[in-house]
Amino acid sequence: MCPAKEPCKGNDNSEALPESIPSAPGTLPHFMEEPDDAYIIKSNPIVLRCKAMPAMQIFFKCNGEWVHQNEHVSEESMDETTGLKVREVFINVTRQQVEDFHGPEDYWCQCVAWSHLGTSKSRKASVRIAYLRKNFEQDPQGKEVPIEGMIVLHCRPPEGVPAAEVEWLKNEEPIDSNLDENIDTRADHNLIIRQARLSDSGNYTCMAANIVAKRRSMSATVVVYVNGGWSSWTEWSNCNARCGRGWQKRSRTCTNPAPLNGGAFCEGMSVQKITCTSLCPVDGNWEVWSEWSVCSPECEHLRVRECIAPAPRNGGKYCEGLSQESENCTEGLCIQDIETASDIALYSGLGAAVIAVAVLVVGVTLYRRSQSEYGVDVIDSSALTGGFQTFNFKTVRQGNSLLLNSSMQPDLTVSRTYSGPICLQDPMDKELMTESSLFNPLSDIKVKVQSSFMVSLGVTERAEYHGKAHSGTFPHGNARGFGTIQARNKAAYIQNLSSISTRNELKTTAIFGHLGGRLVVPNTGVSLLVPHGAIPEESSWEIYLAINPRESSLQPEGPDVLLGPEVTCGPSDVSVSSPFALTIPHCAEVNSEHWNIHLKKRTQQGKWEEVMSVEEETTSCYCLLDPYACHILLNSFGTYALIGEPISECAVRQLKVAVFGCLSCNSLDYNLRVYCMDNTPCAFQEVVLDERLQGGQLLDEPKLLHFKGNTFSLQISVLDIPPFLWRIKPFTACQEVPFSRVWCSNQKPLHCAFSLERYTPATTQLSCKICVRQVKGHEQILQIQTSILENERETIAFFAHDDSNFPAQMGAKAFKIPYSIRQRICATFDTPNAKGKDWQMLAQKNSISRNLSYFATQSSPSAVILDLWEARHQHDGDLDSLACALEEIGRTHSKISDITETEIEEPDFNYSRQNGL
Repeated sequence: MCPAKEPCKGNDNSEALPESIPSAPGTLPHFMEEPDDAYIIKSNPIVLRCKAMPAMQIFFKCNGEWVHQNEHVSEESMDETTGLKVREVFINVTRQQVEDFHGPEDYWCQCVAWSHLGTSKSRKASVRIAYLRKNFEQDPQGKEVPIEGMIVLHCRPPEGVPAAEVEWLKNEEPIDSNLDENIDTRADHNLIIRQARLSDSGNYTCMAANIVAKRRSMSATVVVYVNGGWSSWTEWSNCNARCGRGWQKRSRTCTNPAPLNGGAFCEGMSVQKITCTSLCPVDGNWEVWSEWSVCSPECEHLRVRECIAPAPRNGGKYCEGLSQESENCTEGLCIQDIETASDIALYSGLGAAVIAVAVLVVGVTLYRRSQSEYGVDVIDSSALTGGFQTFNFKTVRQGNSLLLNSSMQPDLTVSRTYSGPICLQDPMDKELMTESSLFNPLSDIKVKVQSSFMVSLGVTERAEYHGKAHSGTFPHGNARGFGTIQARNKAAYIQNLSSISTRNELKTTAIFGHLGGRLVVPNTGVSLLVPHGAIPEESSWEIYLAINPRESSLQPEGPDVLLGPEVTCGPSDVSVSSPFALTIPHCAEVNSEHWNIHLKKRTQQGKWEEVMSVEEETTSCYCLLDPYACHILLNSFGTYALIGEPISECAVRQLKVAVFGCLSCNSLDYNLRVYCMDNTPCAFQEVVLDERLQGGQLLDEPKLLHFKGNTFSLQISVLDIPPFLWRIKPFTACQEVPFSRVWCSNQKPLHCAFSLERYTPATTQLSCKICVRQVKGHEQILQIQTSILENERETIAFFAHDDSNFPAQMGAKAFKIPYSIRQRICATFDTPNAKGKDWQMLAQKNSISRNLSYFATQSSPSAVILDLWEARHQHDGDLDSLACALEEIGRTHSKISDITETEIEEPDFNYSRQNGL
């Protein structure tokens, strides 16, 4: 209804309404909500609202005219605090109403509220039709600027209501000026790059948007070029004329820097020549012979001559022939007197001395044999130095089965002194060593020797040990000869690395029994060690080890990354009595402040569950993280993988950068392929296999790149291309890869290709550089110097350790520590000792100081520690470090015993040395 005492005339909104009503007790209305400015989008009407208290009536007035009451929607309520009446009113404003209005200002509306005391007016709210034109008032224009020059791209967006906001894109990726101090996008919609970099080359687009639509400008191509600069002059060459007048030259190259992206080539000469004069060589000539000398007591005289007529000069040849001659001066009639008596006395004395020495040697030998229980030398040795002694010996004959590495060919003639720990395989000879003696502490063991070569370990000329021969027992009841199967499998694994052509060979299998052994997936860093005794006697299993395909089934969540290959070992139903060791390579730069590394296992349902964190204390399994591999002690087979969670931006993922090259179908084109892959042997082998199929050739030693988790991208560029011999397609010499594609690659190698074209087929040499760098991070330069002809290339070795010949080793050959020495160490350190010489000290000396509770739950903690040592040292076999650790324990506790336990008589670890042996 209309305000009191004022009639409404139909839809005539122009009728004036009173500005006030008669006075009455109360207060003036105040607005709790006033109408806001609004925009009409397309044909959708907008709603204006108004709310006041106390209010008897509220009406809208638009453009100075009252809106009819029928167009109002009114709601009335009571304020619970004051008890005053609250009224809220809505009206719709259509696009047609706004378009039909023609006035000096925008379409506007305000509301008027009445109370008993009077009226109040709200603010005016303008209503406008929103739009955005299609065409930009100014599109950005492409530019070519020198490096470190300023780039200014102008953009004036299309006309629109409300005014459009502007955003810049580079190669379809948004530009955030907050992340790059070199870029400013705040100056009147323009893009300003203060100092141009090579990475700033690209296509730039201006994006304008308001509440109605978005508009794209024309793309502007920005090229940052580098003008060439001369390098320093080389040294002057030697004079080209060996004798007389000639010339010599020096050169410089336009590589400081090389012109890039259309930059100007250096002005001036690249070669300078000057004349030179070389002294001619003068060949030497003999002077005449001298007179014959006086006849000597030996009945000879001689004459001499010198090469001084003339002497050789300036590189001339020296005289040919003899500089002196001698001849008999008595025509063969010379008789020499011999002092017979004195010579006889001399020879008699020498003979007597030789006989005396021989008698002394025989006497000492017989005495020592009489003192030996077994008729050989006896050396008292302690638990630790009994297996590792310093001694001198001559190299034994070729083919001695006791050598740790039988493939090494010893020198058969030269006597050498070996100083330091030496470990050899030690037998379990039932005649020389009883069963009980094997498990006595080493401090009570007397080591028997049969030759100077085996003086430290008591090794006979038999094999390491021979367990009881059993026929193989298989899970399905198939009885086979274990030795036959082992020989057959070993023969099958002897292969040439160059024959690898498919990924199906990233798997290896072998038959394992009670003696244990080692499986290695060749050239991948993945291995499996099954300890002696882990598989029960009377049974054998066919155990396999495989690397899953490149597309891993494990998809890390969030920032987590896969740090190494997904490895499967099995079969899963094999039960072991002691933990086996699984080695998986990884690509993380190990630092607990930057990484949180987890071990995960795939369940039978195909899901992944976390086994443990590397830093976690648990007794279910054990993880030892080395710089390039993780060694895991497990009790069950399955599929495992290492996951890394970066804790800070300083977390580093180590990448291996390698470049391959090959000719394309077009004989003038040469393709360079740059790979950035995880720094693991298996990732590199994947790339090698792919490149062999494409005929690729490794052009330089791979380099290590430290890629940080700081969200900055990776740039790969080709530099220093010889300008008159080769060319590269414009704008393709530099490629930039987003951070996420490198960091979250999930083991897939990053691949960038560059195509070079030579001007003539006569060009067969390529010289250039590949620069791989992370923005605000590490950089590596690969120097390419190669022939594009296959028969002229130099071969570069792919792998440091070629494991392809022996992927499976069973029994004693698989272990570096001889079995009997291992038993002595376990017997010594598994037994608690008052001086602290126990397995915890053994672990500490082998750099194992974390999660010792895991070893405490094992039946033989020392055996598990030695298994872990075997896994860590499968390539180097560094028995020296183990021997030094054991000897250090002996020295440390010998000193303690001298001070604190002088009354306890116990042989210490240096017993043999104290007795002069």
